[in-house]
Amino acid sequence: MLQNILDFQILGISGGGWFTILVVLALFVAMIFTKIRTDIVFLGAMTLLFVSGVVDAKGAFGGLSSESVLVVAVLYIVIEGLTYTGVLNWMVKHLMGSPKSLTGAITRIVLPVAVLSSVLTNTTVVALFINIVKIWSKKLGIAPSKLLIPLSYAAGMGGICTLIGTPPNLIISGLYTERTGIALNIFTTTACGLFCLAVGLLSLIVMQKLLPTRNSPLTAASDEDFTIELKVPSDHPFIGMTLQEIYDQNPQGFENTKGSILAIRRFDNEVEVASPDSFIMGADHIIVSGKAKELQWLCKNLNLQNEHLKGVLENEVDDSAIGRKTIVSSAIMVAMILLSAFKVMPLLSCCLLAAAAMIICKCCTSDQAMKSINWEIVMIFAGSFCVGKALGDTGVAEMVAQGLLNVCETNPYIVLIVMCLVATFITEFISNTAAAAMFFPIAMSAATTLEVNPLTFCIALMIAASSSFATPIGSATHMLVYSPGGYKFTDFVKIGLPMNFIILAANVFITTIMFPLR
Repeated sequence: MLQNILDFQILGISGGGWFTILVVLALFVAMIFTKIRTDIVFLGAMTLLFVSGVVDAKGAFGGLSSESVLVVAVLYIVIEGLTYTGVLNWMVKHLMGSPKSLTGAITRIVLPVAVLSSVLTNTTVVALFINIVKIWSKKLGIAPSKLLIPLSYAAGMGGICTLIGTPPNLIISGLYTERTGIALNIFTTTACGLFCLAVGLLSLIVMQKLLPTRNSPLTAASDEDFTIELKVPSDHPFIGMTLQEIYDQNPQGFENTKGSILAIRRFDNEVEVASPDSFIMGADHIIVSGKAKELQWLCKNLNLQNEHLKGVLENEVDDSAIGRKTIVSSAIMVAMILLSAFKVMPLLSCCLLAAAAMIICKCCTSDQAMKSINWEIVMIFAGSFCVGKALGDTGVAEMVAQGLLNVCETNPYIVLIVMCLVATFITEFISNTAAAAMFFPIAMSAATTLEVNPLTFCIALMIAASSSFATPIGSATHMLVYSPGGYKFTDFVKIGLPMNFIILAANVFITTIMFPLR
């Protein structure tokens, strides 16, 4: 019935195309102006597009079986093994030196964070490095706010250096392979990514005076403190209670630890500074900072889950936990990267073998492995595929590409710049994964119409989709440092807006050299 209603054509666009446009607009509005979970928003979009007949069952839900989506899910298990065995903890403790200036501190942060983010999820890397920044800032006499923005930016820029470094790269490479039959190497984006990383590092050094000096919760923490996030399960008895009510239940136990609760990150990633009147809701993340014994007490007596840093707390207290399993999990990660890099086997096969090896070698338990998978992200990826397919099948992507061509005439450089500029702007307000999936069919259609190398457009889009610097909501890592840094919204705008244009110029310049348009 609904399919019949959509059987019309206006301005060269079919009814299904107009319906897809409305769904995409509703998607944007829901993600920007509401607090509905992003995975629920995408599930709603998938449902509407399927029920309306715009896409069939395979088009709507085929993303769940897509290779790139499966790679993302399996990588969470590999990262869990690295985290639990203390590999990440050891790396962050031994990669940092003692810089004597802000320039040196920024460099020391950007380089190792970028390297780690090229093979691991940037949120995990940033969460680990927040504690390092806290200790550093005290030793160097530098406000944490001057180092946390570079930390977040470095994670984003490092992610674009490999195909597995950031979800948009996986999504676009998977779609590109589906469309052309050509599989991309794990290091396809490395040269372009390293160039943009170098430009970004120099830009941060030059613009370091724009980094704000803010009072933050980290400033009050001692050198022996560190910061973790504790997840509130949906069935926890504290749900609906204020922090003061929780304190009142056990005043003696909380006497020396209640000050450790710094902030609460809500289910929609909104971060608020903790106060006695703060309510606790299901799926909240309580950000706590303190000495190891205090945080162990909180974890045990509050019965809260340490979602991102399982095993790290124990490793901080007992360095003997770093041993044989640490070496084993490191070897598994290196083998996974090398097997994929030299095309011994497909990336998905490498990741599946690595995940299985982590469990078999007891680098993590099977329960930890399953709990480590972020199903919300997986659903967002699957929804992105559905929306991207709808845009392509209904001809909307081709119409938009043609509109870009009409505005930019037939100059492929201008079309490329405009596409990257719009993608960067959109990524400031929605997930970079969603932006990548939405713009891929537009990029391919524009390249095909102009008869230029489509890989040039795809590589440029990968970088543009991860170049969100101007707003704290543009990236999950920005939100992760927002409260610890004591930032204001405008702090990101002042330094992030120039960064957006600088990386855009660097992106177009290096991409067209490494992957010529013709």
